[in-house]
Amino acid sequence: MKIAGLKQLNTSLKKAASGGFSRQASQWLEECGQDFLEIVQSELISTQTIDTEKLLSSFEKGAEDNLWIVQSGGLSLVVGTQLDHASFLNDGHWTSKEDVRWVPGHFQGSRFIYDPAASTGMALKRKWIPGTSYWDHALLLYEQLFEKSLENKLRQWLKKL
Repeated sequence: MKIAGLKQLNTSLKKAASGGFSRQASQWLEECGQDFLEIVQSELISTQTIDTEKLLSSFEKGAEDNLWIVQSGGLSLVVGTQLDHASFLNDGHWTSKEDVRWVPGHFQGSRFIYDPAASTGMALKRKWIPGTSYWDHALLLYEQLFEKSLENKLRQWLKKL
């Protein structure tokens, strides 16, 4: 009995076992992480969550506050940001812990000027600021893309065997 392509399959499996597959899978995983960060940035912009570039740029690989951890053998990738306020913007938050907070300062026309030495000021009531769910939306979008990407990549890898 002869099986066509058995030698080629055996050679491909040996190559995959020697690290070729592991390197390709690791590279693909990093590409997936980069794709996810781009989706998060897009959601930050579309939900108008950001008013400065600090949060947006923290979702870039290698940025100052970026979280990017890659482990190879077990194929693990952790992406995100280390900025504390990122979760508040996603989930929502209260403006203060107290019901009313006194802020010293004075008004110049319609603009309030903070002055810690002022005897005048304004009282700010505690208020709930709703989150924009930018991270949650990005995760839902990416889960759909990841499934298709994994399926395509597995087909591609299997064709090479």
